[in-house]
Amino acid sequence: MNQAPQGSAESYGSAAARLQGGAPYGCAAERRTTVPQQGAPQDAVSQGSARGEHTHSEVPIPSPRPVVQRASVRGQILDALRTALVSGELLPGEVYSAPVLGERFGVSATPVREAMQQLALEGAVEVVPNRGFRVVERGARELAELAEIRGLIEVPVILRLARTVSPERWADLRPLADAGVHAAASGCRATYAEADRAFHGALLGYAGNGQLVRIAEDLHWRALPGRGDLMADAVGHVRLVDALVGRDLEMVRVLVGEHFAG
Repeated sequence: MNQAPQGSAESYGSAAARLQGGAPYGCAAERRTTVPQQGAPQDAVSQGSARGEHTHSEVPIPSPRPVVQRASVRGQILDALRTALVSGELLPGEVYSAPVLGERFGVSATPVREAMQQLALEGAVEVVPNRGFRVVERGARELAELAEIRGLIEVPVILRLARTVSPERWADLRPLADAGVHAAASGCRATYAEADRAFHGALLGYAGNGQLVRIAEDLHWRALPGRGDLMADAVGHVRLVDALVGRDLEMVRVLVGEHFAG
């Protein structure tokens, strides 16, 4: 491959810089706010609005955060909701309405509803008629099945690329691997989930197959990233880059096998 395909390490470079700069998704400022009950006095509502609170229920809803700029508001809201799911701001079993979340993010209910419908397709939430969307709690078996599917897709590709991509090009992954270590050290699961997505997207990007990258990213979010031992996962990325640069194919095989063991 003579040029970096879309989704390669080069196109993910800004993600590494963003992640190295700290928790880009507001983990340091994460807070749970108790929203006022619907029908509360107007002055209480106004004060609550100034603090980012809302008249709906006692269920906490996610705080605004700087989001990755996308071509649409829907994409930005989808990013925000995914981050809230990973960080635990959106609680399993709770129901959230599109209008209230839209008010929280300063947008209409439409892009929130569209983003939630995408999350429903991914199995992260389920539609509750006339109420909104309930956050689904994935069981251990489902997570193990998703890890297995990711392995079936990514492992053969990585092993093939390990034999064909030059060590110099593999070295371009180092900033993303280092950003993952930085994110893991922060303890912010939402930040690490983004670092993990960026690393795997860049790695698979060397295959030059945009559909592969999109399918892998969809599975990444379905699998609830940011769970487990963050630092061990991040160090695994660093070791994988070392093995790829050193063309240690057996070590690559071992590392990717362990990574997707579930």
